[in-house]
This record gives sequence, structure tokens and C-alpha cells, in this order.
Amino acid sequence: MQYKAIRGFRDILPDQVETWNRIEAEAKRIFGLFGFKEIRIPMLEKAELFARGIGQDTDIVSKEMYTFQDRKGTSVAMRPEATASILRACIEHKLYEEYPVLKLFTIGPMFRYERPQKGRSRQFHQINAEIIGDPGPRSDSELIFMLMWFFSSLGLHDLILNVNSLGCPRCRGPFRAELTGYLKRYSAQLCPDCQRRMDTNPLRVFDCKVETCNQVVKGAPSMLDFLCNDCTHHFDSLMAYLKALGMDFVINPHLMRGLDYYTRTTFEVQTQELGAQNAIVGGGRYDKLMKEFGGPDSPAIGFAIGTERVVELSDEHTSQREKGPDIFLAPLGKGAEDKAFMWLQELRKGGLRCEMEYRSLGLKALMRRADRLKARKVLIVGEDELIKGKGILRDMVTKEQRELPLDNVVDELIRFKETSWT
Repeated sequence: MQYKAIRGFRDILPDQVETWNRIEAEAKRIFGLFGFKEIRIPMLEKAELFARGIGQDTDIVSKEMYTFQDRKGTSVAMRPEATASILRACIEHKLYEEYPVLKLFTIGPMFRYERPQKGRSRQFHQINAEIIGDPGPRSDSELIFMLMWFFSSLGLHDLILNVNSLGCPRCRGPFRAELTGYLKRYSAQLCPDCQRRMDTNPLRVFDCKVETCNQVVKGAPSMLDFLCNDCTHHFDSLMAYLKALGMDFVINPHLMRGLDYYTRTTFEVQTQELGAQNAIVGGGRYDKLMKEFGGPDSPAIGFAIGTERVVELSDEHTSQREKGPDIFLAPLGKGAEDKAFMWLQELRKGGLRCEMEYRSLGLKALMRRADRLKARKVLIVGEDELIKGKGILRDMVTKEQRELPLDNVVDELIRFKETSWT
């Protein structure tokens, strides 16, 4: 029997991993400049944590979470998102006592049982960042500025930043009543899920991908018309900071978040290049969630980047040739093979990516092997080259060759790469 990966789960193959590593390394670099520290959270949590934080009536909790009972009968779930786990860790370890304003990020897989399709898997990966402890619009604008700078550093520029405000419980009540009344007038045009959401949480109708539902919400009332004075001031201040930072954005009054814990600022970054799955990051403020979990009344804001979608969009600046070894050693004969094996290890210690074939092969076979590995250079050393004390260094792109002294060949190759490698 031949085994295959479970539906909705996929392998990230060696040729793809370099792109993933580059994106994650750049996230760590950029976030570190803003004072963010990495936190690593468990894959499993008590299911109650997500039900309480995300919302019992959400599709994530009611339909999509991987939930099971362990041997002691405790209901546990594979994490469907990161924010609830990060706040649980902050409260459990009292991180808020050491850092009045916490800046944390995490990178890793999440799990939701939903229909696999392009841009959506059952195991997917996110890059999350959170600022915990500051209620002001400066934190909102700083987080968004950092996010867009990160995308720019990856070479992603044709992105649309959408922003909105979800208000607070005080101003959301009247809006919810007005929205429910509006949706009831058009309930026949809504899909069965949205007909149910209309009574449990009407804001989620805005997240529906069914076209008839999209047409209905186009005429729905706007949350911005119901903001209280404090929420209006917060949103206006955010707009002013984003403009002062030179950021382009669109005010999208119908942008809502699908999780219960969001308040005030919400944002999403979209692209036109991924079809229906056009959002590559979503985020917003969740000022009451820490207290809801039993911690201090601490405001927070965060975002979650869909790593797979960024990988798909990412413009690789390195060519396929540059992904291969810096140099491939092609020894011909036992004496050359033994010397090349020792050179190989020294070159690696010197910082060069090097490979050689351990089997005794002819020159044509060795060159085919170097080409398949996408090596940039090949050092050819046979018995004649050992006698002359000069090897042949071949450029696999230009096909040019030059002699290279074999005395101190490791130092010569390292020096040559630092001064002349093209």
C-alpha cells in the first residue's frame, strides 16, 4: 500500500523550504526592530479556551476545530488560531507584570477542518504579532506600519490595506439591532448559514463568500455611523497617524472580523492575485479578551499573516542557480577523491555551501550531477591536476574556466568567492 498525505495536509518540499525560511527570517528581523519577542505556544490547548475566546457559535468552534478527548477525558483541541493561546500564556506566566506593554510574535501551523481548496488547507501556517497593554491608536498604526514594511521588504507592493472600526460594546448594540432588522428584510436572499448567523451573530454575514449574501451586505448599514465619541476619536486618530506615516489605505465600512473578541480597529491586507482567497492578513483590536480569560483588564491588538498565501505571492529575488551549492568538487581518481573530501569539510567550515559525489564517476557524470544540483562553480581535479598543482574552476552559468592553484585551495576558493564571485 502506498501512503499519501491526509487530505488538507501537505508536505513542504526542500525546494520550497528556502522561500519559507526567507519569509520567516525576514519577519523575525523586522519584528525585532520594533521590539517584538518570539513566543512558542503548544499545538494543543483545552478546547474550552478557544470556545470562550473565539465564540461558541463561530464556524471555527462549531464546525472546524480538531477536538478530541484525551485519556483522562479532557476535551482538547489543536489550535485553530494563536491569539487565545498567547493570552493564556501571558496570564499563566504573569508576563504582564514584567512587561507593562508586551510585544510578542509566533510562527507556526494552525489547524481547521474545512474544505481544502487553493489557498486554504486543514493545516495552514501563520505569522502572528500582538501588542498587549496599550489602548491607543499609536499602537494600532505602529503595528500596521510594521506589517506593511514587512511586505515591502519581501518585494510585495501591489497590496490593498483595508481598515475599519468595529466600535465597542456600547456602540455595537444599536448597530447590531439595526443590522439585524436590515438582514431580516432580505433573509430570503441569504444562504442557510447566514440565516442562522442573522440571529446568533449578524456581523458574520459580512464574512460570507456566497454571492447573494455579498449583494445583500452591500446595502447594509455601516458601523462607522454608530460609533460613540470615544470610538470615533480613536478611529480618526488612527487615520491621522497612518496618513502621517505615508501609508495608503481604504476605509472599508463592511470589513468585519469573524471572531467574537474583536473591538474597535480592524484591518485586512488584500491582493488581486489570489482569486477568491484575496486576504493575506487580518487583524484588529481585542481589548476585553485578556480580562475574559481571567487576566488583568489589558487592551491588545494583533494580526495573523497567512504564510502559504505570502509564499505564493512572494517574488523570489534569487535565481534557481543561486539556490544550489556555491561549489561542487569533481575529483577524478582515488588520490583526488581523498583530497577533495577533506577540502569539502574545510570549505564548509569557511562558510561555503559545497557538495561532491562520493561515488567514483567520470567527468561527464560529475558535471551532470553538478548541473542537477544547480551548483554555481565546479572545481575539477584529476591526477594530472594534482601533479601540476592546479585545478580547473568552471563557472556553470558562463561556462568560463580558469586554473586555480591547489596549494591552500580552501583559502583560495574562500578568497575568490569574497572578491570575484559573480
